Order: sequence, then structure tokens, then C-alpha cells
Amino acid sequence: MLALAVRRLLVAIPTLLAIVAAAFLLMKAAPGGPFTLERQLPPEIEQRMQAKFGLDLPVGQQLARYLFGSEEGGGLIRGDFGPSMTYKDKNVIEIIAEGAPTSALLGLGAMALALVVGGGLGVMAALRQNKVQDYAVMALAIAGVCLPPLVIGPLMQLFFGIQLEWFPSQGLYRDEYGLAYLVLPIVTLSLPLIAIVSRLMRASMIEAMRSNAIRTARAKGLPEAAVIWRHALPIAILPVVSYVGPALAGVMAGSFVIETVYQLPGIGKQFVYAAQQRDYTLVMGVVLIYSFLIIFMNLAADIMYRVLDPRTRTA
Repeated sequence: MLALAVRRLLVAIPTLLAIVAAAFLLMKAAPGGPFTLERQLPPEIEQRMQAKFGLDLPVGQQLARYLFGSEEGGGLIRGDFGPSMTYKDKNVIEIIAEGAPTSALLGLGAMALALVVGGGLGVMAALRQNKVQDYAVMALAIAGVCLPPLVIGPLMQLFFGIQLEWFPSQGLYRDEYGLAYLVLPIVTLSLPLIAIVSRLMRASMIEAMRSNAIRTARAKGLPEAAVIWRHALPIAILPVVSYVGPALAGVMAGSFVIETVYQLPGIGKQFVYAAQQRDYTLVMGVVLIYSFLIIFMNLAADIMYRVLDPRTRTA
């Protein structure tokens, strides 16, 4: 497993550089710039601002300056993401650090809830195949996939936050309610994940229960509970592990819809604002963080795959 991790990390370095270069070129190809405002700046001021951030250089030199820095310092390879072009007196790392805890809490909470609820519903549907429980779980899963968080979020705010007053409807504070401010956002973000996890778990659990290994375990006289939890579940959970890796990276990198509906200061909201304002350095920083999370989570999923399925350890 150590050799696998080292190989993946070595491959990740050129992969991240290629992603950074592609994202940088796409940002430069988009019309406008960080200083293209509704109120036009005087030409001399705009030239000074472009010279300060190196935007007056050719595209190739701008990319090289972003990656390797300049005589004044900086550079991505030195761990410097550069200053923000729209936030005054803030660098990219500080801005991402402000939104990362909120997005991480939302993502981890939503994924944990999805694994517990979705996994349990999927197992129940598989064990009660073609019965009322199975049809009910599949109906809920289809509804969870079809109804977007943009619709579910305001409805939950209206019902649980305003009418019943069980949870605060928006914002993020630590005074009166504490972590209760995260309940509605986490539940809203987890609903599509619960639907997908339950469908994956149901399909894989049905296949696992029909495998030769389960037939052999039953022929040996093992209790049905031991057959399900000790033998069938480790086999059935493998597709879910493959899905959880990139999905967790996606929800941890921020959800613009959830953070906008519930007025939360997360990375997703910052990323959309930076893209609208053509804040090149902040967009590049968020893209880099998201790409790193995907690579790391895929590596963690592969390691978990090898732990759960010994047949994959030969590679």
C-alpha cells in the first residue's frame, strides 16, 4: 500500500500542474478581467494595476510567473498562491482558510449522514427485495435524485426554520444555537447523496447475497445476521467506497447552492464570486484545492478497497 501511495503522489504532481495550466488558460480566454468594472477606471490607473499583478505580460509569462514566481518572490511551487485581485489586503490562502472549515463541516457531515442513512436503507431494500420496503426506498431515492437542493433548501427553511422554529433558517453563529445552524444545510446537502448511496448499496447487496461465497456461508450453518454483516456487507460496500472518494471531495470543496441558500461563508460561494469578478489567483487556488482533494480521496478510496477486498492487493 505504501508503494501505491508513493506512485499516486508522484503522478499527482504533473497532474496538478496540468490542471493549473488548463484552468489558467481557460480563465484568460474568458472575456473581461479583474479590473473590468461597470465604472471604467482611468487608463493610467488600470495600467498600474495590471503591471502590479503582471497582467500586462504575455500569457506564457503570466503562467510562468504564477507557477515559479518572480524576483520579488512568490510562486505556486513555493506554496504561495498569490494575493487576491478583488479582496483588499488579503491573499488567497487567507480567503480559502476562512471558508474551508464551514465547507469541510458541511461535506463531512453530509457524507456521514448519507453513509449511515443511505447505506441502511439500501441494505433494507436489498433484504426485502420486491416488497413494500424496497419500493418505498427506491421511490425516495428517485425523489432525492430528481429534487435539487435549490428547491429542497427553501422548503426546509420555511417549514423547519420559520413555521416550526426548530432550527435557525440561515447564517452561521455560535451564540444561541451553536452547531444547530448546520443541521438544515447538512440535511439538504445529504439528500442527493443518500439517494445515490441507497441505490448503490441496494444493487451491490443484492448481487452479494446471490454470490457463491454467501451460499457457502449459509451451507455451513452460519446465522443469517453473521452472513449479512460479516460476509455480505464487506463485499457490497465496495461500490459505495468507490463513489464516496470523489463525492466527498466535491462536497468538501463547497456547494454554492447550499451556501447561498443558507448564507454560509464557504469555499463554493467564494469560488463563484471570484469567477464572476475574474479573480484569477483565487479561482486558481480553489481549483487547485479541489483537484488535490479529488486525488487524495481517490487514493484513500483505493486503499480502503484493498483493505476490504484482499483480491486487489496483488497489483
